[in-house]
Formats: sequence, C-alpha cells, structure tokens
Amino acid sequence: MKHTKSRKGDMAEYYAVTWLWDQGYEVFKNCGCSGSIDLIARKDEVTTLIDVKTVGADNEGKVWGRRRTEEQIKLGVVLLIFNSNTRKINFVEHKE
Repeated sequence: MKHTKSRKGDMAEYYAVTWLWDQGYEVFKNCGCSGSIDLIARKDEVTTLIDVKTVGADNEGKVWGRRRTEEQIKLGVVLLIFNSNTRKINFVEHKE
C-alpha cells in the first residue's frame, strides 16, 4: 500500500516509539508537526533527543544525504533511521 510522505513519517515515529520502549526507554513525543526534535527518550538517567528519518529499500538503511542540521548538532540531537520496507530501526553513529 502506498502512503504519503507525511503518513510514512507518522508511521516511522510510532514504530520508533515502540522500538525504544522495547530497548527500555521512556519516550516523549513532540505533539507538533515541526521542529528539530521528534522524540525525547530517557534511559538510565540519560536523556536523548531524537529526529526520526525514514529510508526505503533501495537505500537498505544507509543514510545517504541525511544529515543533522546545525541546530540539531548544537542541541545534540541524534538520528534514528526507520526502513519502511523492512521495519528495521537503528541509531546513526554521527561523525560530525
């Protein structure tokens, strides 16, 4: 089934929330539709600011052209990648 770009983003965020719960995080969601942060996750007294990104099967989960904005870098936001075809999720290891 084909979905709009915004619907894919919504799905990615909800998959990300349940994945983070499975990893032992407490999760808080941005209720707005804009901003540099999609989720705030907390585990073992560590807070992580997260921006969820969706990739397709042709990328096989690789993050080509997906970079954090200057604001996200300054805030310490990390990217969490959701593959909409495989439903796999993983954090990006940032090199900047």
